[in-house]
Amino acid sequence: MVDRVVQQAIAQVLSPIYEKQFSANSYGFRPGRNAHQALNRCRNYITEGYTHAVDMDLEKFFDTVNQSKLIEVLTRTVKDGRVVSLIDKYLNAGVVVRNRFEDTDMGVPQGGPLSPLLSNIMLNELDKELEKRGHRFVRYADDLLILCRSKRSAERTMTNIIPYIENKLFLKVNREKTAAAYVQGVKFLGYSFYVLRGEGRLRVHPSSIAKMKERIKTLTSRSNGWGYARRKKALRRYITGWVNYFRMADMKKLLIRIDEWYRRRLRMVIWKLWKLNRTRWRNLIRLGINKYQAWEWANTRKGYWHTANCFILSRTITNERLCLAGYVLFSDYYRSVRVII
Repeated sequence: MVDRVVQQAIAQVLSPIYEKQFSANSYGFRPGRNAHQALNRCRNYITEGYTHAVDMDLEKFFDTVNQSKLIEVLTRTVKDGRVVSLIDKYLNAGVVVRNRFEDTDMGVPQGGPLSPLLSNIMLNELDKELEKRGHRFVRYADDLLILCRSKRSAERTMTNIIPYIENKLFLKVNREKTAAAYVQGVKFLGYSFYVLRGEGRLRVHPSSIAKMKERIKTLTSRSNGWGYARRKKALRRYITGWVNYFRMADMKKLLIRIDEWYRRRLRMVIWKLWKLNRTRWRNLIRLGINKYQAWEWANTRKGYWHTANCFILSRTITNERLCLAGYVLFSDYYRSVRVII
């Protein structure tokens, strides 16, 4: 705890000093800057005609930072040797992983109050080099996108900048994941891009959609033992957070399709929670189904997922009733936040 307080004190003193040096194209871990601003800058560059990108992947950045190089960069600005020595001690303090002590002769410890600032100080060297070469780029922490006008230009930029990163900054570039491509195939901060009538636009990357669906599956699991109130609270928190982050994307039609799948998940878990046949029979009658038909469906041998897509639940657990019960839908919340922005 004492170490964290001291690190935070150092960060609060050094941050205003380095803010004056940092690039306008850097957005991660900086006061008054966020991911949405970084994405907006990318969108503007694409609209200007920079439709190809170098998607730079720094392999295990926080674990591979060369500490000697970082200290060298620090000493250019921080002239008090005691402060530099203290930061060096924190870098070399080691970590405990699974009750075993490990030395940290490389890298920046993740989770420490100083780590975000130190990563920006190190990567600011790359920012200055890119600016000197006249490149359009956007960086958020160790996620870097260099925008170019053509694929040939992007490939040339990638070929020329990798030696600087590896030989001057002593960082590792993941060559398998680093690529020069048209912006439509690029993933940046969970988003992807496309061009419509010459204007750069944003959409949700397919991998982000897949992760979201996996999370919804977990929250609507039939066997987690949650009650209605807990599930509604967890779903509301996740959906509002997810939509708020991806609200800049064009995803109206996408969310309508997702809501169809999501409502089926809800009907499935509700049907499961009714458990007993007589409970299902009573609930179906209460929701407007005649006794004979209710008894027939209450004793169905169809699986939960199959039953959730049948007309009997669409007629009883309707979209309106789900909303009245307090379930938040993706498309409804998206429309409300899009009006705000």
